[in-house]
Amino acid sequence: MSDLPPPPASFLRFADRYPELAAAWETTARAGQHGPLDPTTARLVKLGVAIGALREGSVHASVRKALAKGITAEELHQVVALAAGTIGFPATVAVHTWIHDVVDAADKDQS
Repeated sequence: MSDLPPPPASFLRFADRYPELAAAWETTARAGQHGPLDPTTARLVKLGVAIGALREGSVHASVRKALAKGITAEELHQVVALAAGTIGFPATVAVHTWIHDVVDAADKDQS
């Protein structure tokens, strides 16, 4: 997992305070890697789940990890469009904003 961006400070604080929960989190993440989905598809599915659950932090993390793996902003936006009919328009606009929080920051870093 070294190709992934480092976790945010909030997660590191959580992991320091609750090391057993952090270890369980890592075990769960590893277990999800076993199966027929390629890494890009798996990352987009994770984003879709975060979107459906309306978990802003998880959307941010999924987008950071997706961009680090070379997934394009256009691919991320397609996931938003696919979710729109299920989560509704106000939630879709919110999710679109959350994705742009990370995409725009990444664009600034590359400039």
